[in-house]
Amino acid sequence: MSTRRRFMKVMASAAVVGSAAGPIRAVAQERLGLKGYDPVAYFTLSTPTPGVAEYEFVWDGVRYRFANAQHREMFKANPEKYAPQFGGSCAMNMSAGVRRESNPTIWLISNGNLYVFAGTGGVERFRQEAEANAVKATANWKSLRNTPSQ
Repeated sequence: MSTRRRFMKVMASAAVVGSAAGPIRAVAQERLGLKGYDPVAYFTLSTPTPGVAEYEFVWDGVRYRFANAQHREMFKANPEKYAPQFGGSCAMNMSAGVRRESNPTIWLISNGNLYVFAGTGGVERFRQEAEANAVKATANWKSLRNTPSQ
């Protein structure tokens, strides 16, 4: 049997197996939010706390880790309350129209929302005019949400 004929036979068999089991889909790996830090801990413990793989939950295309099952359940019950703003991108850069990766150990809770920043200077500038910066960042997030971080 020729190599081409063998290849076609294997491909036909794969198609039959694939159709019997349902469609074959590529599984995209969700990105790890907050570099693995527990988003609920910022609110309950007032400190960045590493999460563990045992307690994970995917929300809005992002995989979050939690320090314990209770934090995971709190997040599941109200993800909008605990999830970082702007997908965890730097809030100060977002207010300037730039999507930049943040350092989850540099953070601020303002008006009940979790904001993370790329550097300590950003958190201080954001804090000075938190409401205005949040409004600008929210407007920019609408167009930058699906762009890669710098």
